[in-house]
Amino acid sequence: MSTEPRSEPDTENAPAPPRRRVGVLAVVAVLVFGLDLVTKVIIASTLDGREPVRILGGLVYLQLIRNPGAAFGMANGMTWLLALVAIGVVVSLIWFARRLRSVGWAIGLGLVLAGALGNLSDRIFRSPGPFRGHVVDFISLFAPNGSTWPAFNVADSAICVGGALIVLLSLLGREYDGSVRSGRK
Repeated sequence: MSTEPRSEPDTENAPAPPRRRVGVLAVVAVLVFGLDLVTKVIIASTLDGREPVRILGGLVYLQLIRNPGAAFGMANGMTWLLALVAIGVVVSLIWFARRLRSVGWAIGLGLVLAGALGNLSDRIFRSPGPFRGHVVDFISLFAPNGSTWPAFNVADSAICVGGALIVLLSLLGREYDGSVRSGRK
């Protein structure tokens, strides 16, 4: 047993950790969720029963499509399960948010949170009923009806962009707590 006094960490000169970024996550999530909601209301009120609107020379078609499942035609009829998964994602992101200290991660997770909330709100509040509601999709690439690429909406785009940003940050060694992982082990 050593009788030498233990040195205390120098907390006075240690750099302060980066600020928490919950506010960034919240602002991104609220803005993108609002954009998703507004676009779905506009599309549902203006394109219901209409032919697809061709824009950008047929690169994009705007068309109201009510989706009972997930992307790529998966999980049709499993809306209740998709809603439960979305609830789990939302709760996990909210719980995790207090540990965020990276702006990039806050933006990425804010986008994922907004997308999950956007599609969850459709599943809960749209017809045919609670936890059976169909998601409003309205962007179809290259051809109408989602025949070339699955139709999507702002929420779906937010989830994809947010997920890609998180993967990129991870590959670059940027951690959610604001630290940078070195390449050496």
